[in-house]
Amino acid sequence: MKKFLPLRRIRLLAFAPAALLLTLAAQNRPDFAEWYANTIYPVLSRGINRVTSLVPFSVMEALIVLLCAGAVFYMIFFIAKIIHNRGKRRKIFSLFAINLICIASVLYFMFVVSCGINYYRYPFAQTCGLEIRPSSKTELTALCTDLADRANELRKGVQTDRNSVMRLNTEDIEATAKKARTAFDAVSGDYPLLRAGYGPPKPVFFSRLMSYCDTTGIFFPFTFEANVNVDIPDYSIPLTMCHELSHLRGYMREDEANFIGYLACEKSGDADFRYSGTMLAYIYASNALYGTDPSAANQIYGTLSDGVRRDLENNSAYWKQFEGPVATAADHVNDSYLKANKQTDGIKSYGRMVDLLLAEYRTKKGAG
Repeated sequence: MKKFLPLRRIRLLAFAPAALLLTLAAQNRPDFAEWYANTIYPVLSRGINRVTSLVPFSVMEALIVLLCAGAVFYMIFFIAKIIHNRGKRRKIFSLFAINLICIASVLYFMFVVSCGINYYRYPFAQTCGLEIRPSSKTELTALCTDLADRANELRKGVQTDRNSVMRLNTEDIEATAKKARTAFDAVSGDYPLLRAGYGPPKPVFFSRLMSYCDTTGIFFPFTFEANVNVDIPDYSIPLTMCHELSHLRGYMREDEANFIGYLACEKSGDADFRYSGTMLAYIYASNALYGTDPSAANQIYGTLSDGVRRDLENNSAYWKQFEGPVATAADHVNDSYLKANKQTDGIKSYGRMVDLLLAEYRTKKGAG
């Protein structure tokens, strides 16, 4: 019976081509990806998330620790087996390779059905009714001015630490996580595809290690958890929580998750959340304007209050301490992914996050 065991394991390889076929279908048929995201994915994600939400800590983090420990013990066992079975080394290596490939095949399939298909769904703007179009520098300047004014006003309503840097109005990070869930439940009234019924984001115990990797949050598709680095400056925590909850709801594109997170922060009515969302929006819009007109961007930056600038400077100082090869590599990948493509006629597409902000700004102002 043992000689048939490898064949049974090899059958697990069928998960890989199945996942590939699903991915190709989603790539070529966004309508299929959107259908999946609105029918099968919510059932799967909410069902598993409700189970993992019963656990007060990050199941992802626990699994990673156990996986690392298990990998060490398995390697020790594998090496010992090789040493004591010289005549069977080829068979042992073969079984080891088959096991790894089978595991990779199953994990690949799990990744595709838990989030991979969602990368190819319709853009959020298309399903929520926002009009994305090329925008002028004048529109972008107006958006930056509006966001700077809002940040200044919202900053007055947040608490600060002894260094006059913004701090969350609660010492209990779990309370902030529950506010993030409530904010998303509220925004689902305006955007029905952002379904309610999910648990709050999970604070990560080893958050400091995430900072060394230049990571503020992780959506873990195998447990359907939104995991958040809570070591980062306080002003960015609420938006980060809402960003990861956007992924949990099936919006995998980073720029769209930023915008959806911003919408949730705005809808929350909470001072910390509204300030956090507005700050991220200002940073994106200001960076886009700086790439077009540095003078205009600097002029608007000069209108920021001392408190807002202090928060931005504290954020820069925080991330500077983690600069190194790992952070540099992560930054390069992230920058390449989010960088806007400039057009040659002077009218620019500023990247999906800013384009969405501009579309929402035009809607609010009643502009055509």
